[in-house]
Amino acid sequence: MPRFQWKLILYFTSLCLLLLLLQGYLIDQLKWSLLASLLISLLIALPISFYISNIFTDPIQRMTEKARQLVSDRFLTEARVDQNDELRVLSKAMDEMDVQIRKKIEEISKERDYLQTILKGMAEGVLVVDSRSRILMTNEALRKFLSLSYDVTDRIPLEIIRNAALEEAIQKVIKNGTNISFELNIPISGGKTLECNVVSLPPSSKEVERGAIAVFHDITRLKELEKIRQDFVANVSHELRTPLTTIKGYAETLLEGALKEEVAFGFVQVIKRHTDRLTKIVEDLLILSKIESKKFLLQEEGISIPDLISDVMDYMREAAEKKKISIDRSGISPGLFLEADRNYLEQVFVNLIDNSIKYTQEGGKIAISAIEKNGKEIEFSIKDNGIGIPKEDLPRIFERFYRVDKGRSQELGGTGLGLSIVKHIVQAHCGRVWAESQLGEGSTFYFTLPRKQKIT
Repeated sequence: MPRFQWKLILYFTSLCLLLLLLQGYLIDQLKWSLLASLLISLLIALPISFYISNIFTDPIQRMTEKARQLVSDRFLTEARVDQNDELRVLSKAMDEMDVQIRKKIEEISKERDYLQTILKGMAEGVLVVDSRSRILMTNEALRKFLSLSYDVTDRIPLEIIRNAALEEAIQKVIKNGTNISFELNIPISGGKTLECNVVSLPPSSKEVERGAIAVFHDITRLKELEKIRQDFVANVSHELRTPLTTIKGYAETLLEGALKEEVAFGFVQVIKRHTDRLTKIVEDLLILSKIESKKFLLQEEGISIPDLISDVMDYMREAAEKKKISIDRSGISPGLFLEADRNYLEQVFVNLIDNSIKYTQEGGKIAISAIEKNGKEIEFSIKDNGIGIPKEDLPRIFERFYRVDKGRSQELGGTGLGLSIVKHIVQAHCGRVWAESQLGEGSTFYFTLPRKQKIT
């Protein structure tokens, strides 16, 4: 029999014997009546009974309070019991359970915080759904991808990403437990391309079905770079193939017997012209490659802007006079100085002025200006009254090999790389470049350079 039960029997048996002995003493020795002796015995037994009951109820009350604390996540006191019986064993068990629960809660809290930190720091978007395809959790990256400003918990993915392929993939993963990867295009913030990997989420118990986790990688920039690379390869191939085909054709004609004929000299001139064109394309590509290199450094020095433009004009004067184009330099503020790489800055002016001369009719006008802005930067502009640029082409004119009029550009000897070189040189100087134009009225090319900047 348990010790606690023995103690309970002993206490109450002793109390009953005490009552009987007391009542017998009052009746036999003091000659009290039965009623009076019974009342006195009860009055004496009540405080004794109260004391005995406290011996048993106090530890039970302490353990009850301890149990309430466990339920309410409050860990304040120990369920200490001084008795050496089953209640003390139970008390120790509850205290040990308290310690274990605290440890488990701390471990779970640490794991939760660790997981939240990982999810918050991830560049990839994460979407977790349950077996009913209801959203359990999303991380901050996914909310940024989708521009979500509200809680999406317990919704279905189709409500926040209207894409049937994603919904179908999640359903398949939940049903079959297989992993699925695919690309997802979403029309948000100008359009994004996401690589989505949907994997099965193992069930937490036999009674719970599996869920799914979808991880989204933003590959928009990679896709853009891939398209730029493909366009670049296609453009380079085209630019090289055209003159090479011409050179090959004329060379074969000469080898077949035309070398001694009168047309041979003209053929050789065509070959030389296309060879020069190939050389110019390669040189421009090398310049772009050098500027984009991580090892590229500017050789900065103090430059007088009026003197620099004067040197450029000496180089460009022949081309301008050939088309009877006047160049106005009155818009250049005197005394302007700048720290920049002189050779590359000359290249910027040569490319822009050469571009204006090529696309301005005979007898046209070009105006060059340079003014200080807010004491922090100098704004340059080259304005012409040439053929102008269509509005839809303006955003792309600084791209490699982009031409508004491909036939005219090749006829004038352009490589399609001049403006791209200008953009990269200006950006290397921490400046900005842009263009304004009206079709048939002319174009104005602007660029700014800070008066001082650190060499990187």
